[in-house]
Parts: sequence; C-alpha cells; structure tokens
Amino acid sequence: MRPHATVAWRVHDGVPVVEIANNWVCASFEETYRPPLVADRIAHVLRAIQPDVVHIHSLFNLSFDLPAMAHARGAKVVATLHDYTLVCPSGGQRIHRAEQFVCHTIDTDRCARCFRESVFYTHMSLGRLAAATNQPGALMSGARTIRKWFPSLSGGVARAARNLRLMSVTPADVDARLAAARRVFGDVDVFVAPSRSVAEEFVRLGVDRSRILVSDYGFPDGDGGHPAGTEVTGVGRRSGVGDGGRLRIGFVGTLVWHKGVHVLIDAVRGLPADSYELVVFGDPDVFPDYSAELRAQAAGLPVRFEGAVPRPRIADAYADIDVLVVPSLWLENSPLVIHEAFMARVPVVAARIGGIADLVEHGRSGLLYDPTSSAELRGILAELIANPSRLDELSAAAPPVKTIEQDAREWDAIYSDLGSGIRDLAR
Repeated sequence: MRPHATVAWRVHDGVPVVEIANNWVCASFEETYRPPLVADRIAHVLRAIQPDVVHIHSLFNLSFDLPAMAHARGAKVVATLHDYTLVCPSGGQRIHRAEQFVCHTIDTDRCARCFRESVFYTHMSLGRLAAATNQPGALMSGARTIRKWFPSLSGGVARAARNLRLMSVTPADVDARLAAARRVFGDVDVFVAPSRSVAEEFVRLGVDRSRILVSDYGFPDGDGGHPAGTEVTGVGRRSGVGDGGRLRIGFVGTLVWHKGVHVLIDAVRGLPADSYELVVFGDPDVFPDYSAELRAQAAGLPVRFEGAVPRPRIADAYADIDVLVVPSLWLENSPLVIHEAFMARVPVVAARIGGIADLVEHGRSGLLYDPTSSAELRGILAELIANPSRLDELSAAAPPVKTIEQDAREWDAIYSDLGSGIRDLAR
C-alpha cells in the first residue's frame, strides 16, 4: 500500500494515468471530503497537466475543492452524476442500512447516525489511528490483510475501530458538508445526468436547472443490438417455461443490501419450487457478510449462486436467464444491467424507484413493482410462469440502446459547448 497522498504517474493502453493515494488519514470529518494533502497533490497535477476541461465522475476520495481549483487555472468543469456521493457521505446511495431506510429527503440527524455505522467511519477511525502511529502504512495494510484473509474477524475489527470513537460526527458536521456540496454546485459549469430522475433530484437539491442536462450512457453494440456473442433465440429458448420447464430468473450485479437481492429471494420463496430457478451473478467477496446472509436465506430453494462474471463473459449470463430482475432499494440512476438486458432481448422486471422508471415502460418494455413489496414481485413472476408468451412480448418491445459512438459524439458536443452554453441532449 502506498503512503497517504502519494502520486503515481503511469501509462495504461497509451493513456497517461495519474493516481493519488487517499488512505483516509483524517484529523476531522471535514477532511473526509476536503483532505488537505490530497488537495495539494491535485493542485500539483493541475499545474503539470494544464487541462482545458476537467471531467469529474466523482469527488469521493478526491476533494470538494477540485472544481474551484480547476476554475482558478482557467479550466472548464463538467461532472457526471452517477450517484449521490456529493450529498451522501455514506457511499452515495442515500440509504440508512441499519434502519433499512431510503432517504428521499436528507435528514442530517439520520446522516450522522448512518455515517457512524458505516464502513467509511471505520476508514476514518483507522486513518486517524494510523496517523498517530510511527508506522501508519503497516497499520492500514494490516487491517486490509485481516479483511482479506480472515473475513470472519474483519467484522470485529471494523466494530472495534468504530467503537474507538476517535472523532465525533454530528448533524452540524453533515450540515457543513452539505453547504460545501452546494458550493461545488456553483463551481461546475455543466452537470450531466444519465437519467431524468437523477437530474430532477439534483435540481431539488440546489443545482441550477440551466447547468444540468440529461444524456444516458452509451454501449458498445448498442442501438437495440445485443452484446457480442449473444444469440437471441426468442420463443424457442423459452418454450419450456410453463410447460414442465422452469422460469430462469436472473440477478446480475453487486451483492450489497441496497441492490435488494434479499427482496428477490423472499419473493421467489412463495413460488412452487419446480416452477423456477433463480440464478444470481455477483461477487460474494465484495460484501461477504451480506453474501452469507443471502445463502442462508436461500437454503433449500432452487437458487444458484454463480459468482462474479468477467466482462468478456457477460453475454453468457444473459443467455442463461429468461428474465432479469432488478430489485434495487436505492434511488438508482440508469442501471447498466437494464441496458444490457435490452440489448440481449431479455425481459426486465424491476423496482419502481429512481431512474429505473425512466428506462422501463411498465407493461411494454418491462414490468415494475413497488420496491418494498416482495409480494408484488412474487405476483409478477407467478404471472410470467403462468403466461410464458408474455416474455416474448416484452422481449420484442425492448427499446434501442444508445451506441458508444453516439455517446462519444454527444460528449464531444458537450466539451465544445462549454464556452457557449449547453444544449439539451435528452432523447
């Protein structure tokens, strides 16, 4: 592990890359979003590169000061709104995991509690402890080794770090962070939101509507196509469903609470075991405790955990299922898996939350349900089992997906327009 605030310069596939190590060595909560040493290194990089445009995908682990620093050097700033890390210090999903609460409005009392219960408070505590030792690198590296090789102990290490309470985090601290985020709103020339839902959320949070436009993600082999190597077999592939065959229900994504896999497992529990198979694609080592909970919940059910899927094999995952379920509990942006399913002509059943409803037209290109209701999800899946022809109707209505070439053209236009205003590129 490199020391805190170390800068590394390298080349990847011909592209220069600059890396700044942020080990969360913090003297205060403010330094989690405005770390002084990291900001100093960012200033050094800006002086060396002298960019015309700075495109920000996240300020998490960087600094809220970056946009203002870029402006001070004459650069224009554009930011893509992938999540809510600007206004949510606990990871950007706007959920309180311990209380299983979706934060449709921001309550700083709840935010302070949520942060103190999060892995980020553990990072901050370990960073503070590391800064007080003569060997901070060894301490941080040791903590990571425990998490990797002794996952059963890592929860205790995390709890111990949180219980140290080396730094307080109060609602006033979160209020100050929100105020700093709103200053960032004014330091960004153009915000680009991949969905109208996220755009409207940030307008409600204080972004000037004239500075935000909607432009969804682009994909290789998009425009209604399908991932390379996928065979679209339509009715023939699903002919056994409802006629002695099983409906192959799939989940593809990160195995983390806010993705809602536990809701999906609860839903299928009420279906006849011989009528379906649930196939879960996701790395169990990212959040091992949650993965273990899912396996325990699925015991005795026809549920198959396939592990992580390498990008070159993602088409195989969609070829292995009849319907994709996206049971998200957080205010999703524009889920990549829904685009992938559309390209593979795999029908989508998804939670009616965030940007999901911007992508899926209920009853035509997919089916939506209340994200808190496993019973409603179960009813939709039971209907698909009873009426397998509905799968083919949904598959045929899958909308086109923006190509990566179209996306590149739109970004070229955005960069070109930074000096003369912006255009609404929404489709």
